[in-house]
Amino acid sequence: MNIQQRTFHLHMISDATGETLNTIAKAVRVQYAQVRAIEHLHPLVRSRRELDRVLKDVQATPGIVLYTLFNRELAEALEQSCKELNVPCVAPLKHVLQVFESYLDMAATPMVGGQHVLDADYFRRIEALNFSMVHDDGHLPENLNDADIILLGISRTSKTPTSIYLANRGFKTANVPLVPGMALPAQLEQPTKAFVVALVASPERIAQVRQNRVIEQAHGHLEEYVDRDAIAAEIAQTRQLCARHGWPIIDVTRRSIEETAAGIIRLYHDREAPALEA
Repeated sequence: MNIQQRTFHLHMISDATGETLNTIAKAVRVQYAQVRAIEHLHPLVRSRRELDRVLKDVQATPGIVLYTLFNRELAEALEQSCKELNVPCVAPLKHVLQVFESYLDMAATPMVGGQHVLDADYFRRIEALNFSMVHDDGHLPENLNDADIILLGISRTSKTPTSIYLANRGFKTANVPLVPGMALPAQLEQPTKAFVVALVASPERIAQVRQNRVIEQAHGHLEEYVDRDAIAAEIAQTRQLCARHGWPIIDVTRRSIEETAAGIIRLYHDREAPALEA
């Protein structure tokens, strides 16, 4: 590692897309905010020729090596080469697979990129993504029951990115902006099987995000849009609306999109559980 620049090289070698390694690496990297990783992603490494090409890069820029190679010969060749180069080499899924094999008393069936196969779940997520993009920003479906989740919230509460993230998890999600002076869509006044949840944030947080938005769009006349008292009133109206309808609320002030979505999914399943038990 370069101590002066506080950087290090991180090689992620995969026989698939490398998304799994990237997720694992990100979870670890954030624990070391004082250093920066120079990432080298090597996807679709499925032959000795491709591995040799990758090893040249590792030799030129040595650092930590993470890999997911289900071909045993390639994995052994990689580990041996890293040993000779004196660089750490880790297979993050190896120990997890060993636990599964021990507990289930059966060997794993190697499947390269198994999580990306074009199965029913894959097409369900694509369908959900298309649904969420069509039903963004108040474009509700004619039948609300076609949606799994409906997000409500005033401007700049991260409704759209949360909708897209939920869609990637397979949930057909629509979102509706709550605008001062505008009535709630009549459809939402009727009972629906869709799970309705509202997003709120602190007035300070929303004002900050809105201010940045106003600057980007060069709209200098939208004082009320960024006024904290006005925003606080919008939030209060959101809470009153949800109390009247019995809709849950999630405060996204200090939540990432992923954390917000996880909270929504938990509430969604909690609501589904009693129905399943009945």
